[in-house]
Amino acid sequence: MDWDKLRVFHAVAEAGSFTHAGDTLSLSQSAVSRQISALEEALQVPLFHRHARGLILTEQGESLNRTVREVFAKLAITEALLTESKEKPAGKLKVTTTAGFGSMWLAPRLHAFLDAYPDVSVSLLLDDQDLDLAMREADVAIRMHAPKQPDLVQRHLLTLQWNICASPEYLKKHGVPQRAEELDAHRLILFGNHHPPVPEINWLAEAGRRPGNPRRALLEVNSINAILLAIRAGTGIGALPDFASTENPDLVQVLPELKGPKVDVFFVYPEELRNSKRVAVFRDFLLARLAERH
Repeated sequence: MDWDKLRVFHAVAEAGSFTHAGDTLSLSQSAVSRQISALEEALQVPLFHRHARGLILTEQGESLNRTVREVFAKLAITEALLTESKEKPAGKLKVTTTAGFGSMWLAPRLHAFLDAYPDVSVSLLLDDQDLDLAMREADVAIRMHAPKQPDLVQRHLLTLQWNICASPEYLKKHGVPQRAEELDAHRLILFGNHHPPVPEINWLAEAGRRPGNPRRALLEVNSINAILLAIRAGTGIGALPDFASTENPDLVQVLPELKGPKVDVFFVYPEELRNSKRVAVFRDFLLARLAERH
């Protein structure tokens, strides 16, 4: 199998169309189509079902794409290790974490890491769903749970606590709740149910109530950052992880004795990158900065 044709096939399989794959590869649609036809002819099997809305992999195409994806993932890891200098960390590091932690805690601190290691560049991928490290969707991850895959290296970074917060303006207008039961009379801001980044994120809805009988939210939004902004604007009361609440001293913490579920945060990367200098210095940077929180 010709390597160039496999590269084109993989791009088409991931993009779902000749046009989008051509844009990725800087090839014309006709050139991409010719490469796929030539590969199908060489293999004597159809790789795609062609229809008006795009392309769907055949069973044989699915099998080939699984193998090609694994090969590309291994090559990407090898390339990453080869590009590193023997003396110092260098090259691109793809980091993924949740949108809230990445935008509110990590992004404002990255300048210090990049200043310390000018030969390293960072691609920060914010997603509340886990990207597949084994398939090289990212090099390293900061996750709000222990990894489930056995071939991933993990290092515990911190344990997050929750704080219940409101703006001074909101509390002046609506009063300060003294007991969890008094939250029934307040305007709550919750995360909603769209792919929450951590389980039990809406624990505030049931605090002080019978299980299975949650309070109704005035506002639901699938972003920790947006919840913070809504709280600051005086919309209502919400629970924030401490990396968000402690860095916003303009907010007032209410019901401090009311503790939400703890969230263990892990630094995770594939076994193949265990000896990567970029990964090691980034891990050490995170540990040092997180230690400053105490």
